[in-house]
Amino acid sequence: MNHSFRIFIALLLSFILAHTLRAQETNTPRFGFKAGLNYSNLYAKDADNSKTHAGLNVGFFAKVPLTNWVSIQPEVYYTTKGADVTYNNVFANGTAKFNLNYVEVPLLFVFHVTRNFNVHLGPYAAVLVSGKVTNKSNVTLFDFEENIQVDDYNRLDAGVAAGLGIDLGALSIGARYNYGLTKVGKERSVLGVQYTLPDAVNGVFNLYVSVSVH
Repeated sequence: MNHSFRIFIALLLSFILAHTLRAQETNTPRFGFKAGLNYSNLYAKDADNSKTHAGLNVGFFAKVPLTNWVSIQPEVYYTTKGADVTYNNVFANGTAKFNLNYVEVPLLFVFHVTRNFNVHLGPYAAVLVSGKVTNKSNVTLFDFEENIQVDDYNRLDAGVAAGLGIDLGALSIGARYNYGLTKVGKERSVLGVQYTLPDAVNGVFNLYVSVSVH
Protein backbone atom coordinates (compact mmCIF):
# COMPACT_ATOMS: atom_id res chain seq x y z
CA MET A 1 0.00 0.00 0.00
CA ASN A 2 1.67 3.23 -1.16
CA HIS A 3 1.83 6.42 0.90
CA SER A 4 -0.81 8.30 -1.12
CA PHE A 5 -3.33 5.48 -0.77
CA ARG A 6 -2.79 5.34 3.01
CA ILE A 7 -3.42 9.08 3.21
CA PHE A 8 -6.60 8.65 1.16
CA ILE A 9 -7.85 5.84 3.44
CA ALA A 10 -7.06 7.92 6.56
CA LEU A 11 -8.94 10.91 5.19
CA LEU A 12 -11.89 8.72 4.21
CA LEU A 13 -12.07 7.13 7.66
CA SER A 14 -11.83 10.57 9.30
CA PHE A 15 -14.69 11.82 7.15
CA ILE A 16 -16.85 8.78 8.01
CA LEU A 17 -16.09 9.14 11.73
CA ALA A 18 -16.86 12.87 11.73
CA HIS A 19 -20.11 12.27 9.83
CA THR A 20 -21.11 9.52 12.28
CA LEU A 21 -20.40 11.69 15.32
CA ARG A 22 -22.34 14.58 13.80
CA ALA A 23 -25.29 12.32 13.04
CA GLN A 24 -25.22 11.00 16.59
CA GLU A 25 -25.13 14.56 17.96
CA THR A 26 -27.97 15.61 15.68
CA ASN A 27 -30.09 12.59 16.56
CA THR A 28 -29.68 12.89 20.33
CA PRO A 29 -32.67 14.27 22.28
CA ARG A 30 -32.02 17.49 24.15
CA PHE A 31 -33.69 18.96 27.22
CA GLY A 32 -33.44 22.52 28.37
CA PHE A 33 -34.59 25.75 29.95
CA LYS A 34 -35.78 28.84 28.07
CA ALA A 35 -36.73 32.41 28.93
CA GLY A 36 -37.47 35.60 27.05
CA LEU A 37 -39.51 38.72 26.46
CA ASN A 38 -43.11 38.96 25.22
CA TYR A 39 -44.81 41.71 23.25
CA SER A 40 -48.52 40.87 23.40
CA ASN A 41 -51.65 42.33 21.90
CA LEU A 42 -55.38 41.64 21.77
CA TYR A 43 -57.05 41.64 18.38
CA ALA A 44 -60.51 42.88 19.36
CA LYS A 45 -63.57 43.01 17.13
CA ASP A 46 -65.05 46.07 18.85
CA ALA A 47 -61.85 47.97 19.67
CA ASP A 48 -60.79 51.26 18.10
CA ASN A 49 -57.12 50.49 18.79
CA SER A 50 -54.89 48.62 21.23
CA LYS A 51 -51.53 49.12 22.88
CA THR A 52 -48.97 46.33 23.15
CA HIS A 53 -47.94 44.96 26.55
CA ALA A 54 -44.38 43.93 27.40
CA GLY A 55 -44.00 40.78 29.49
CA LEU A 56 -42.05 37.55 29.84
CA ASN A 57 -42.02 33.82 29.18
CA VAL A 58 -40.07 31.20 31.14
CA GLY A 59 -40.15 27.40 31.10
CA PHE A 60 -38.79 24.09 29.83
CA PHE A 61 -38.58 22.19 26.55
CA ALA A 62 -37.41 18.96 24.94
CA LYS A 63 -36.18 18.51 21.37
CA VAL A 64 -36.55 14.98 20.01
CA PRO A 65 -35.12 14.27 16.52
CA LEU A 66 -37.32 12.37 14.09
CA THR A 67 -34.75 12.55 11.27
CA ASN A 68 -31.52 14.48 10.68
CA TRP A 69 -33.64 17.37 9.42
CA VAL A 70 -36.83 17.30 11.49
CA SER A 71 -37.38 17.33 15.26
CA ILE A 72 -40.44 17.53 17.46
CA GLN A 73 -40.27 20.03 20.32
CA PRO A 74 -42.81 19.99 23.17
CA GLU A 75 -42.59 22.87 25.64
CA VAL A 76 -44.26 24.03 28.84
CA TYR A 77 -43.82 27.57 30.14
CA TYR A 78 -45.40 30.47 31.98
CA THR A 79 -46.26 33.39 29.70
CA THR A 80 -47.90 36.80 30.02
CA LYS A 81 -50.43 38.16 27.54
CA GLY A 82 -52.81 41.10 27.22
CA ALA A 83 -53.04 44.68 25.96
CA ASP A 84 -54.59 48.10 26.57
CA VAL A 85 -57.76 48.11 24.46
CA THR A 86 -59.59 51.33 23.56
CA TYR A 87 -63.27 50.71 22.72
CA ASN A 88 -66.28 52.74 21.66
CA ASN A 89 -69.67 51.04 21.35
CA VAL A 90 -73.32 51.28 22.36
CA PHE A 91 -72.53 50.07 25.89
CA ALA A 92 -69.62 52.38 26.77
CA ASN A 93 -66.36 53.88 25.60
CA GLY A 94 -63.03 53.95 27.33
CA THR A 95 -59.79 52.00 27.76
CA ALA A 96 -59.45 48.59 29.42
CA LYS A 97 -56.07 47.25 30.49
CA PHE A 98 -55.92 43.43 30.36
CA ASN A 99 -53.14 41.50 32.12
CA LEU A 100 -53.49 37.76 31.52
CA ASN A 101 -51.14 35.00 32.68
CA TYR A 102 -51.09 31.51 31.17
CA VAL A 103 -49.32 28.17 31.38
CA GLU A 104 -48.76 27.31 27.73
CA VAL A 105 -47.92 24.01 26.02
CA PRO A 106 -46.88 24.19 22.35
CA LEU A 107 -46.03 21.13 20.23
CA LEU A 108 -43.67 22.31 17.52
CA PHE A 109 -42.17 20.71 14.44
CA VAL A 110 -38.62 21.98 14.00
CA PHE A 111 -37.16 21.95 10.48
CA HIS A 112 -33.36 22.20 10.49
CA VAL A 113 -32.66 24.23 7.35
CA THR A 114 -28.94 24.13 8.22
CA ARG A 115 -27.06 22.78 11.23
CA ASN A 116 -27.42 26.14 13.01
CA PHE A 117 -30.68 27.53 11.62
CA ASN A 118 -34.21 26.21 12.00
CA VAL A 119 -37.81 27.07 11.26
CA HIS A 120 -40.44 25.84 13.71
CA LEU A 121 -44.24 25.78 13.71
CA GLY A 122 -47.12 23.97 15.35
CA PRO A 123 -50.19 24.25 17.58
CA TYR A 124 -50.32 25.41 21.18
CA ALA A 125 -52.78 25.16 24.06
CA ALA A 126 -52.73 27.35 27.17
CA VAL A 127 -54.58 27.53 30.47
CA LEU A 128 -55.34 30.88 32.11
CA VAL A 129 -54.00 30.85 35.69
CA SER A 130 -54.57 34.49 36.68
CA GLY A 131 -55.77 37.76 35.23
CA LYS A 132 -56.61 41.34 36.07
CA VAL A 133 -58.41 44.10 34.22
CA THR A 134 -58.56 47.80 35.00
CA ASN A 135 -60.79 50.22 33.16
CA LYS A 136 -61.29 53.92 32.48
CA SER A 137 -64.71 54.55 31.00
CA ASN A 138 -67.43 57.15 30.55
CA VAL A 139 -69.77 54.71 32.33
CA THR A 140 -69.26 54.39 36.09
CA LEU A 141 -72.23 52.14 36.86
CA PHE A 142 -70.15 48.99 36.44
CA ASP A 143 -66.89 48.45 38.34
CA PHE A 144 -64.59 46.34 36.15
CA GLU A 145 -61.96 45.86 38.83
CA GLU A 146 -64.46 44.49 41.37
CA ASN A 147 -66.82 42.61 39.07
CA ILE A 148 -64.74 41.07 36.27
CA GLN A 149 -62.93 37.99 37.58
CA VAL A 150 -60.80 35.24 36.03
CA ASP A 151 -63.94 33.13 35.56
CA ASP A 152 -65.22 35.79 33.14
CA TYR A 153 -62.49 34.75 30.67
CA ASN A 154 -62.16 31.56 28.70
CA ARG A 155 -59.75 29.38 30.67
CA LEU A 156 -58.43 27.71 27.52
CA ASP A 157 -56.49 29.54 24.84
CA ALA A 158 -55.45 27.65 21.71
CA GLY A 159 -53.78 28.69 18.49
CA VAL A 160 -50.76 28.34 16.23
CA ALA A 161 -47.12 29.29 16.68
CA ALA A 162 -44.32 29.84 14.17
CA GLY A 163 -40.78 31.13 14.46
CA LEU A 164 -37.08 31.03 13.64
CA GLY A 165 -34.19 29.75 15.73
CA ILE A 166 -30.40 29.82 15.71
CA ASP A 167 -28.59 26.94 17.44
CA LEU A 168 -25.09 27.59 18.76
CA GLY A 169 -24.26 24.34 20.48
CA ALA A 170 -26.04 24.21 23.84
CA LEU A 171 -27.22 27.80 23.44
CA SER A 172 -30.10 28.82 21.17
CA ILE A 173 -31.79 32.13 20.41
CA GLY A 174 -35.00 32.68 18.54
CA ALA A 175 -38.12 34.66 17.74
CA ARG A 176 -41.67 33.36 17.58
CA TYR A 177 -45.20 34.59 16.99
CA ASN A 178 -48.26 32.96 18.61
CA TYR A 179 -51.74 33.70 17.25
CA GLY A 180 -54.81 32.65 19.22
CA LEU A 181 -57.83 31.05 17.59
CA THR A 182 -60.13 31.19 20.63
CA LYS A 183 -61.87 34.20 22.15
CA VAL A 184 -60.33 35.58 25.33
CA GLY A 185 -63.63 36.75 26.82
CA LYS A 186 -66.82 34.85 27.60
CA GLU A 187 -70.25 36.06 26.58
CA ARG A 188 -72.07 37.44 29.61
CA SER A 189 -74.75 39.90 30.64
CA VAL A 190 -73.57 43.39 31.65
CA LEU A 191 -76.37 45.64 32.96
CA GLY A 192 -78.90 43.50 31.08
CA VAL A 193 -76.96 43.54 27.79
CA GLN A 194 -75.32 40.38 26.36
CA TYR A 195 -71.69 41.21 25.77
CA THR A 196 -68.29 39.60 25.20
CA LEU A 197 -65.38 41.50 26.72
CA PRO A 198 -62.85 41.32 25.36
CA ASP A 199 -64.24 40.09 22.06
CA ALA A 200 -60.66 39.37 21.05
CA VAL A 201 -57.95 36.79 20.44
CA ASN A 202 -54.40 36.77 21.77
CA GLY A 203 -51.37 37.65 19.68
CA VAL A 204 -47.86 37.38 21.14
CA PHE A 205 -44.44 38.04 19.63
CA ASN A 206 -41.62 36.69 21.77
CA LEU A 207 -37.84 36.66 21.81
CA TYR A 208 -36.11 33.92 23.78
CA VAL A 209 -32.80 32.38 24.80
CA SER A 210 -32.50 28.70 25.70
CA VAL A 211 -29.87 26.38 27.13
CA SER A 212 -30.05 22.60 26.63
CA VAL A 213 -28.19 19.38 27.46
CA HIS A 214 -28.23 15.89 25.97
